[in-house]
Amino acid sequence: MGLMLLLGLFAFCVVIGTPVAFALGISAIAAFWYEGLPLMVGFQRIISGINVFSLMAIPFFIFAGELMFHGGIAMRLVRFASAAVGAVRGGLGIVNVFSSMLFGGISGSAIADISALGSILVPVMKDKGYDADYAVNVTVTSSIAGIIIPPSHNMIIFAIAAGGGISISKLFLAGVVPGVLMCLCLAAAAYVVAVKRGYRAERFPGWQALAFTFFSAIPGLLTAVIIVGGVLSGVFTVTESGAFGAIYAFLVTLLVYRNITWANFKIAVSSSVKTTSMVMILIACAAAFAYMLTFYRVPSLTIELLTGLTDNPILILLMINAVLLMLGMIMDMAALILICTPIFLPVANSLGVDPYQFGMILLVNLGLGLCTPPVGSCLFVGCAVGGLPMEKAVRTIWPFYIAIFVALMLITFVPAISLTLPSLIGV
Repeated sequence: MGLMLLLGLFAFCVVIGTPVAFALGISAIAAFWYEGLPLMVGFQRIISGINVFSLMAIPFFIFAGELMFHGGIAMRLVRFASAAVGAVRGGLGIVNVFSSMLFGGISGSAIADISALGSILVPVMKDKGYDADYAVNVTVTSSIAGIIIPPSHNMIIFAIAAGGGISISKLFLAGVVPGVLMCLCLAAAAYVVAVKRGYRAERFPGWQALAFTFFSAIPGLLTAVIIVGGVLSGVFTVTESGAFGAIYAFLVTLLVYRNITWANFKIAVSSSVKTTSMVMILIACAAAFAYMLTFYRVPSLTIELLTGLTDNPILILLMINAVLLMLGMIMDMAALILICTPIFLPVANSLGVDPYQFGMILLVNLGLGLCTPPVGSCLFVGCAVGGLPMEKAVRTIWPFYIAIFVALMLITFVPAISLTLPSLIGV
C-alpha cells in the first residue's frame, strides 16, 4: 500500500503538471508519513542527496558550456567540421553530426548543443537546399552526443545514483567509444538520407583552409582536454577540473576569440544558476524517493519479476532497454537516472553486466528519449530553432532513430565497446 502511495502520488503530480523534482519530494515525504517514519529523516535524506563533494563539478560544467555557447566556440567548431567533412555527399548533415560530437564533448549538454549549433547550421542547411525536416532531425538526434561523450554532468549524476564505487574518470573513458560509435551511425544515416533526397556535396576548401580552421578551433577544443585530461591524469579531481575548465573557457572567449560581451556573460551566469538549481533540487528530492524505493524492496522485486518472466539474459536486457526507452519518452533525463539506476543496476549486475557498461546503456536509452515525443525536450527545442512543426519532423526522423538503436544494441551486447578503453588506460 505504501509503494502504491509513493508511485501513485508521484504519477498524479506529474500528470497535473507539478515539476518532477517537487513530485519526487512530495511523494517521498508522503510515504515517510504513511509508514510512520520520522519526517526529519526524510528531510535528512533530501539534504544528504546533495551533500556530495563531486556534485560541485556540475555547476562548473554547466557554466563552461554556457560560456562556450555565447563565446563563439561553436562557430569555429562548425567551420572546422565543414572544412573536414563537408565535401561528402549531403555534407552539411555529416558536418552537423561531427560538430555535435566536438561541441557535445566540450559542453556536455544536449540542449546547449541544439541551441548553439542548431541556430548556426539549420539556417545554413536550408539556404543550401536541404529540407527543414532533415536539418532539424540531424540536429536533434546528434545533440545527444553531449550526454555520452565526456565530460558529461549526467555521468556524475549516474555515479552518485549508483551509490558509490563508481569512478567518474573510468566512466568518462567508458563513454568515448560509445559516443563516437553513435555519431558514426548517425553520420551514415545522414549520408543515406541525403543520397536518397539528392542533396549535393559541398566543395572541399583545400588543405590550407582545413589547417586554418583546425588551428582556430584548437583553443576551444582544449577545454575538453583540460577537463577530461585533468581528471584522467590525476592532476585534478572532477570538481577541480570543472572549475579550471570554466576559467579556461572564460579566458578563451574573452581574450582569444573576444566574442563574449558583458550582456552575454550575464546571460551565461543566469542560465547556469537556473540550470544548476533545477538539477540540485532534483537530485535532493530523488535521494529521498530512492530511499523509499529501497525501503519497499523495489530493486529486489524487479529482479524477481524479470527473472520470473524469463531466465534468458538477452531477453532481460531487451526488456530493460524497452522500459528505459519508454520512460525516457515521458520524463526528464536527470530524474530518470536517479530513479532507474538503483532499480535496474542490481538487475544488470545479476546478469554480469559491468556497471560502466550499464551506465552507457542507460544514458543512450534516455538520450534517445529526449528526441522522441511526447515530452522529448531536444525535439521541442530543435523544432523551435528550425521553425518546424513537431509532427512534420517526427514523420521523417525514423532513419536516425534506427541509427541510434543500432548503436544502442551494439553497446548493450558488446561489452568491449564500453570497457576496452578504461581497461587499456587503467584508471
